Order: sequence, then structure tokens, then C-alpha cells
Amino acid sequence: MAYGNLSDTRSKEIFSRRAILIGSAQVAGFGLLAGRLYQLQVLQGQYYAPLAENNRISIQLLPPVRGRILDRNGVVLARNEEQFAVSIIPALTADLSETLKRISEIVPLSKQTQQQLLAKAKKHGTNRALVAGDNLSFQQIAAINVLAPQLPGVETQTTYRRRYPGGKSMAHVIGYTGDVSSRALDDDPVLRLPGIKVGKIGVELGFEDRLRGRAGRRKFEVDARGRIIRDLEMRDAQAGDDLRLTIESDLQDRVMSRLTGERCSALVVLDVNDGSILSLGSAPTYEADRLTGRLSKQEWKELSDGKDHPMFNRATRGLYPPGSTFKMVTALAALEAGVLDSKEKIRCSGRYSLADQSYNCWKRHGHGAVDLNRALRESCDTLFYEVANRTGISKIASMAYRLGLGQTYECGLLLQKKGVVPTPDWKRWRLNASWLDGETILAGIGQGYVSATPLQLAVMTARLATGREVVPCLTQEKKKQRTRFKKLKINPKHLSAVRAGMLASVYEPGGTGKSVQIAGANFSIAGKTGTSQVRANSTKRKAGQLEWEMRDHALFVCFFPVNRPRYAIACVVEHGGSGGKTAAPLVREVIKDVVDYDRKASALKRSRKKSKAKVEG
Repeated sequence: MAYGNLSDTRSKEIFSRRAILIGSAQVAGFGLLAGRLYQLQVLQGQYYAPLAENNRISIQLLPPVRGRILDRNGVVLARNEEQFAVSIIPALTADLSETLKRISEIVPLSKQTQQQLLAKAKKHGTNRALVAGDNLSFQQIAAINVLAPQLPGVETQTTYRRRYPGGKSMAHVIGYTGDVSSRALDDDPVLRLPGIKVGKIGVELGFEDRLRGRAGRRKFEVDARGRIIRDLEMRDAQAGDDLRLTIESDLQDRVMSRLTGERCSALVVLDVNDGSILSLGSAPTYEADRLTGRLSKQEWKELSDGKDHPMFNRATRGLYPPGSTFKMVTALAALEAGVLDSKEKIRCSGRYSLADQSYNCWKRHGHGAVDLNRALRESCDTLFYEVANRTGISKIASMAYRLGLGQTYECGLLLQKKGVVPTPDWKRWRLNASWLDGETILAGIGQGYVSATPLQLAVMTARLATGREVVPCLTQEKKKQRTRFKKLKINPKHLSAVRAGMLASVYEPGGTGKSVQIAGANFSIAGKTGTSQVRANSTKRKAGQLEWEMRDHALFVCFFPVNRPRYAIACVVEHGGSGGKTAAPLVREVIKDVVDYDRKASALKRSRKKSKAKVEG
């Protein structure tokens, strides 16, 4: 009996110790759990709460519709066309290569395209969606949706393809859109969406931020497997702004039809009062709609590197020696510096000597005694050699800058070339060499290192016509914001003397610009021809005997009407030979087009005023 009681007592003691140990372990466990919960929910709650929320909530960005581009009268130049597309998120596919093969049974995907998509997935990461096909038919989309359970990571959606009704005439102005080639961490998240397009050149690039719009957002709750349970919030995408340009599409069509008669050429028409670009042409050109679809490497090469480079915008990026169109710059610099009187006569024998060098005038036997007016009229080189030598390159360069050369303009056309207005410092920096006096002589007639774009030459002409700091603009909105341009700090008498020489070039005997005259016109044109030398020996044979690439460039600049300037035009015909024989006649036809446009615009304006008066009455 005693033995049994002792055994029970010992058993109770053992049980009590075990209970205490287990209870202590439980308390410690619950304590650790409570401590961990306190750490997660209280101490680190702000860190883990968003992570937990992200596991439950998924957000999808909705791509915005790109804004349209219109001409000054509301004619659509760029619009969006709805289409179907299929995209793939590589991270959600079991085998991307196999998925592409399955899709290619429905949507034709060449092996080259499949390899490109695989390379993109490797380069940009597997979480970024890839567009496998666009512009799909309804039947193709339906077939893909039927196979959706067997194709994880594959989605179909409605997208938009950019269309350009303006065709080839507007290509260099409007540009085109393409895939996002690279992006920074702080870029708009919409750039990560599949199939999103961005501007590559032209207005599409220059006004990208305004045209792109803002992404919408769809917020929904998902389960642990990522399946959508319910929608929580929907915010529609905000479409990009419609952009109205200063370009007149009908005039642009006419200008381009003139330019395509030449192999390579460019022409710009400016309204000198507000800087509006009415027409900006570059030939040859291309079909922008071709670039909104898929191109093979060979097709792209033909466009980008093909004969005469059709995608190269010569109006804003083509750099040409301005030749004799630069003589107005030299003349104004000399007049302002006080080293030339407009009535002073300088003898031209056909050759000008400086130190041990001789510089020929284009007229071998010389012009005789010439003043500034006659020198501009007949484009005498000798007077400007002497004037440039007197003035010095620094003052010539300063005047060039004041007239708009050697710079780019914030008008929405990016990738412009600045051109070259040379100075001793520029040569030292660029070529690590000293400036030579002979280089000043050449610069005085727009040769040597001097170069400019047709757009810059149009601005220069507009400033000469108005005496004001005209700056080009490409949007109606920017034009309305403009107040009157500031006056150039140039003596009005000196500007008048140069304008008189430009007028004489068109209407007086011996004038090199006489071929721009329009029979029966009730307005006058002031202009200046230019023939810029391309090769040192290009003048030793007639233009018709030279290979095209060795012929001189032909230039012509002008403004009109002279008594009340409204329009400025600059034209360059690559390897066109003489400015008077090639560029001036071309500009004459464009002036007729501009006058016709002006007449129609004035009639429309009067009609609107009458309609408004009737409504108000």
C-alpha cells in the first residue's frame, strides 16, 4: 500500500514538471509569436502593410490615345486608327519560344521576328510585355482567345495605329512614331506599356509630352493565384492634346510638287509678322505610314540610307554654304562698323589680291566701279572681299548671329543643325589652328567655313525685311502668345540700303534675281541669288558637263511685298548650279502659290467676320 502511494506521488511530481516545462514552452512560444506580431504590425507595420496590400491589389495602367495633329485650317495630318494586337508577358509563359511558335500558327511571325522578340525579352526583362502582332483581324483575335487557357501570359487588346493622311508632303514636318528604344528610371510609366509608340522625328518628337497624354489606371483585387476577384477603381486615360500647326497643308502640297522636280532640294516659307512656318519642304521625301507598321531590315535601310537619303530633313538639318545670300550679312556688318559708305565705289577687275593670294570674282573681266547697290544687284564678289577684309571676321560673325544664323530655334522641330558662323575662337577649338586673313575674305561671300540651313536663311531674310528679331514658330498656340518681335539694333538706313540692293537684284538691268519676276504682279519682290561652290574646280567647266555631285548648290532668298513685307522664302537646290537659273524660277512658282493662298485666306477671314457680325447683330 505504501509502495503504491509512493508511486502515485512520484508520477504526480513528474507530470507537474512536464506540465510546467510544456506550459513554459507554450508561454515562450506565444510570447515570441506575440513579439513577432508586435514587430510586424506595430514596429514595422508601415513597411509591411503596403507589401501585403500589393499582394491583394493589382494595378493595371491603361494607355492613352495620342493627340491628333492638324494644319492651320483644321485639316487632320495625323490621327489614330483602332486595331487589334496580341502581347506576351514572358515571365508568365512556360516557354516563350514555344508560345511564339503556337501564336505564329494564327499570326504570321517569321523566324526573324521570333528571334527579335526573344532578344527583346532577354534585353528588357521577362516582366515587360512584348507586342507579338498588331493590326490583326477579328478572326485572328478570336482564335487566340479560344486558345487563351493553353497560352498563359498571352493577352489580346485594342490598340491604335498612327495614320498620316498628309502623305509624303507632310512627312518631314510631322515625322512618325515608333517603339520606345530606351528609357530612364524617372520616365513616364506609360512608356513601359506594350505597343506604346513615341515620336521619333518632326512634330511627333518635338511635342511628344503634349501628344502622348496620361495613362489611366485600373485597380482590382486578386486572389493568391492572381485571378481577378473584383474591380475596385477605374480611372480613364487622358488623351493627348490635339495640336494645330501653322502649316497650310494645301500650300505644302504645292511646294512639295515643285521641289520634287529637283533631285534634292529644300524650301521654307515664313510669315514675317508672327514667324509662322507656312510651308517647310524637303525633297526627296518618304511615306510616313510605312514606318508605323513592321519593316524588315532591308526596307528600313532603303529608307534611312537609300539614294539621296529620303528621311533626311534638308530644311532643318541640311548645311550649305550660303554663298552670295550671305553678302547682306557682310554689307550690314560693314555699314554698322562704319568701314563702308553705301555710295562708295570699289573697282572690280575680276580679281582681288590679298598678300600673295588672289581671289576671283565670278565675272572674270570684272564689274568696273561698283557701289553697294550694284554689288548686291549683280552679286559682285570683289566689293565684298574688300568689305570683309575691312570689317573683320568677328564683326561679320556678330551680325550673322543677330540675323539668326549659327543657332537653332525652339519651334517644336528638334534635331536642327546650328550651322557654322566661324570665328578665330571657333577655328582654334574645332581645328586647333589659327585664323587666316584669307578665310575672312571667303567668309565675306558665304564660302569657306560658313554654313546654314534653309530654315536659318528664311529667318535671316525675315529679319532683313522687318528689322525685327523674327523667330519661327510651328503651332497656332505659340503664335497667339507672341507679342511684336523686338527691333534689331541695326541702323534703319543701313537696312534700307541692303533692301534696295535686293530689290535691284530682281528688277534692275544686270540683276541676278530677275528670273523671279512675276508678269503682271501688283507687288514687288526683293531677293538675292546664291551659288555656293561645292568643289574647287567646279567652275572650270559648265554645269551640264559636270557630274551631279560636283555641281554648285543653287540658292535664292526673298521677301515680299517690298512696301509691306509679309512673307519670306529661302530655297536651296542641291547641285542645282546657278541660283538665278535654278532656284529663283522655282521660288517664282512658289510665290504664285503663296499669293493664291493669301487671297483665299483673306477671303475666308472676311467671310468669318461677316458671319460673326450677323450673329452679334
